[in-house]
Amino acid sequence: MKKKLLGALMSSAMVVSLLAGCQSGDAGTATEPAGGDTTPTEQTDNSNTDTAGNAEEAEKEVAENTDNSDGGLINIGFAQVGHESDWRTASTKSCQDVFSEANGYNLSFVDCDNDSAAQLEAVRSFIEQDVDYIIIDPIVSTGWDTVLTECEEAGIPVIVIDRTIDDSDKYAAWVGSDFKQEGLAAGEWLNAYAEANGITEINALVISGTTGASAQIGRSDGFKEAADKYGWTILDEQTGDFTEDGGQEVMESYCKSYEGKFNVVVCQNDNEAFGAMTAMDNAGVTYGPDGDVILISFDACTAGLEEVKARKITADFECNPLAAPTVEEVIQTLISGGTPETEVYMPEHWYALPDAIVEFSINGVAQEMTEVTDAVIEAQY
Repeated sequence: MKKKLLGALMSSAMVVSLLAGCQSGDAGTATEPAGGDTTPTEQTDNSNTDTAGNAEEAEKEVAENTDNSDGGLINIGFAQVGHESDWRTASTKSCQDVFSEANGYNLSFVDCDNDSAAQLEAVRSFIEQDVDYIIIDPIVSTGWDTVLTECEEAGIPVIVIDRTIDDSDKYAAWVGSDFKQEGLAAGEWLNAYAEANGITEINALVISGTTGASAQIGRSDGFKEAADKYGWTILDEQTGDFTEDGGQEVMESYCKSYEGKFNVVVCQNDNEAFGAMTAMDNAGVTYGPDGDVILISFDACTAGLEEVKARKITADFECNPLAAPTVEEVIQTLISGGTPETEVYMPEHWYALPDAIVEFSINGVAQEMTEVTDAVIEAQY
């Protein structure tokens, strides 16, 4: 839209310039009408009214050229990771709700199905479509500099959401979560919870997210930092790709390989936790506040909080998927000629039942925990 507006303004300027040039000729010279009719016409001094009329016509042309075939909507391209989890579904719906035609947008959405090559191709397709803005939730954090350079050269601002890009800074803003902070929160909570319940030894199994995703890296690094600090043992870490099937498959293997050796399972999203629960049920392993295994999860989606309330997930650490309203603020700032914040963190909460709510801090900053109630579940995404 912005590039079309510039072209229209340039066209208008050319029209006014040409018309002004015509007016600079001899006002007393008769002109030959089109079609070769040489009959003289009555000449009047109307240069002022003609110029005014031509200006009005030029302004009309600008308006016509600026009127996009899409009705003047702001065109957005969104390259989403996929549909692997409840969190991802909520993230997609947030963008579709905010960037709707009723709100003045035309959204081109591509579900990349966790395929990095497909995601790069989607972004290049948006460039070819000459969209106004591109939103990317990067599947992996590297391999982006070339295509982001192409976006920059095309004059299309990029907003990155959720996961981060590590090998390029050619984007207008990033909106998302502090994944390492989430991992640290889980670790510091576990330490406080273990102390409160007289647990002196931690032997943990981690089911991580998609390898190379910034969410996986941050949560793994944060939890490991706490494990090293408190002398815990991380028996194993394998990826479940943020899926329920992946979580179940990894947990089935863990139950066989580490039978009787673990007392903590950390799943890097709720869907992996659901799969791990199925595997532990089948293996006869008890978990939750009343079981033998402390089950920690991330995302805190509605279904995840329901499992907290059911005393299956011991604590759930939120990753807020509802970034679209904040992304819209970034876009409106860019439209108005302003400069948005380069990093915007979403507000997040840590959830548990009363008997698992403990006091803890991260780097000296006290953390608040939210009790899971029916009202809290109802209000969640």
